[in-house]
Amino acid sequence: MTTTVHGLAELAGLAGTDLGRTPWVPVDREHVAAFAHATHGHPHPAGEDGGDAPLGGPVADGFHTLGLVGTLVDRLLEFREIRMNVIYGVNRLRLPGPLPVGARVRLHAEVGAVTEVRGGGMEMLVYATVEVAGRPKPACVAEVVYRIYD
Repeated sequence: MTTTVHGLAELAGLAGTDLGRTPWVPVDREHVAAFAHATHGHPHPAGEDGGDAPLGGPVADGFHTLGLVGTLVDRLLEFREIRMNVIYGVNRLRLPGPLPVGARVRLHAEVGAVTEVRGGGMEMLVYATVEVAGRPKPACVAEVVYRIYD
């Protein structure tokens, strides 16, 4: 379910809100290759056949995993009557488990503190966990900092 916020006045009320989880989305080979191409990188080729790869087969790059967070947060939180919403930074980031190519992921997100910032905007912390179907460890746990301006 998507939470909709109308302007900065409603944003402060989100502090402490559990935004829930997104539906499961696939992370297929084409997406992993496209990310590698876009960042001038290389897909992790080790273990293409699932053989002796240390992580059990091909995996998505950690920055690809982090990149999914912003896209998936947008599925849980919709802003209206604002001018701009940007990811300002990441305070904490861990990649405790691999994200295997072909896996399905979903995001669990909670809103932390929401505070005013200079320039007429608000800063919002989002505690994000990228869960991997069938895996005990998440692929990403991050405290993402958003700046929102009207």
